[in-house]
Amino acid sequence: MLQNLLEMRNITKVYPNGVVANKNVHFSLRKGEIHALAGENGAGKSTLMKIIFGMEEPSKGEIFLRGDQIKLESPLEAIDKGIGMVHQHFMLVPSFTVAENIVLGMEPKKGVVIDYQEAIRITEELSKKYNLRVDPKAKVEDLSVGMKQKVEILKALIRGAEILILDEPTAVLTPQETEELFRELKMLKEQGHTIVFISHKLKEVKAICDRITIMRSGTTVGVFDMTNISEQEISRLMVGRDVVLKYVKDAKTTGEPVLTVNQLSVSNLAGKRLIHKIDFHINEGEIVGIAGVEGNGQSTLIQALTGTLQAHHTGSIQVKGNEIRNKSISEIRKLRVSYIPEDRMRQGAAKDESISDNMISTQYRQKEWNKGFFFNRKKIEDLSKTLVEEFKIKCSSPLQKIGMLSGGNMQKVIVSRECSTDPVLLIAEQPTRGVDVGAAQLIHQKLLEMRNNHCAILLISADLNEVLELSDRLLVMYEGEIVASFNDPSNLTEKELGLYMLGLKRNSHTELEGENHG
Repeated sequence: MLQNLLEMRNITKVYPNGVVANKNVHFSLRKGEIHALAGENGAGKSTLMKIIFGMEEPSKGEIFLRGDQIKLESPLEAIDKGIGMVHQHFMLVPSFTVAENIVLGMEPKKGVVIDYQEAIRITEELSKKYNLRVDPKAKVEDLSVGMKQKVEILKALIRGAEILILDEPTAVLTPQETEELFRELKMLKEQGHTIVFISHKLKEVKAICDRITIMRSGTTVGVFDMTNISEQEISRLMVGRDVVLKYVKDAKTTGEPVLTVNQLSVSNLAGKRLIHKIDFHINEGEIVGIAGVEGNGQSTLIQALTGTLQAHHTGSIQVKGNEIRNKSISEIRKLRVSYIPEDRMRQGAAKDESISDNMISTQYRQKEWNKGFFFNRKKIEDLSKTLVEEFKIKCSSPLQKIGMLSGGNMQKVIVSRECSTDPVLLIAEQPTRGVDVGAAQLIHQKLLEMRNNHCAILLISADLNEVLELSDRLLVMYEGEIVASFNDPSNLTEKELGLYMLGLKRNSHTELEGENHG
């Protein structure tokens, strides 16, 4: 029997508001394994990892490290005991170099000043040791997402992390970058490091992990050797029912063009080109997907389409023949354009307001929702109850603060709001990022239902399975341009799509013309 490196016994966490996040959870790690932690949003994974990393204290339970009982009261204590964490949203200083980020807080000194050359030497030595190749002098803001992730991992390793917690590490990586990360993780494992791999991508979990702990509703469902369990079984144990991992789409019956983008170019205030002469359209009743590594113009395009762009842009953007290029957010919404934003916390929700208030936050000015100075509370309550039921939102009531929900349930509130306004155009930006397979299935089925009801949908996603499964047509963006277009993405593999996303392949100009305008 292998000795456990870390063991958590009977971990229970009850928050002051009475929410039970973990209930008698058991979790253990063996030295030199890659261990998956899986479960629905709200299953208690994040709370458990926060306890391991010293960000939360358990209400009861014990933690043992190398056989000794420990108490972790802060992340600094966790780091001191050899536990590191790479968060889904990187904690790097964009204006600093790679070397400056890696030694931050433990800078080598020459007298009273930082010894920058020594910081570079340390970074190069560390990078070579772990085969995580980075340029010490590069500015973090200029790095790809995959490179930023390497910097985060090196940051944890230089601080002595023997246990490394990775939260959704492949969420924004191409298949090629994911393969590279997996090679590096296997090397870390061979060097004796233990890795906790948190992911909703079950295919990847199966490919890289030795064992899996599955959680549901705050408790441990079981621990399994990866060789003894299938993706479908993992899904069923996570969600409590069978989950459809592939979709049967109705035949596409498209109507008139809803969104027409013509020769759109965008430059920032410093004159740097962000988007160059983009042309595409979306018809009624079709989903057009856009794939691309983050930072290749997708966010700028979304800002231009939703009225939030603060940069010089030329060209034309029309919704049902109405030019929207210089219209405000509210003017664009009046044309029945809905938007599911990428960042649910910052753009999608008012976390201190109720679920009900968030559900009407984009339409509360309309007469049907308010009577002069007062809201039509009965109508709002009826809508909220209907949407909570339809989208299976786990909450105590629609009056609960949205900030108290798990990420997946918060996402379902936002999706329900944007789908309930009868849009002619729905812009869905990373609609299932960080949500479990059950919630993702519900959101996907809703998008397909809206497509079948003649809504035009623009889907921007880093989840390649998502864009390939749902899109009727697929575009690829690289360095601010559309470099490839596919009228039938069903025959495209994730690996081949990754080559276009990395700029290693592109469609010919004539193919693009035929597919974009045909």
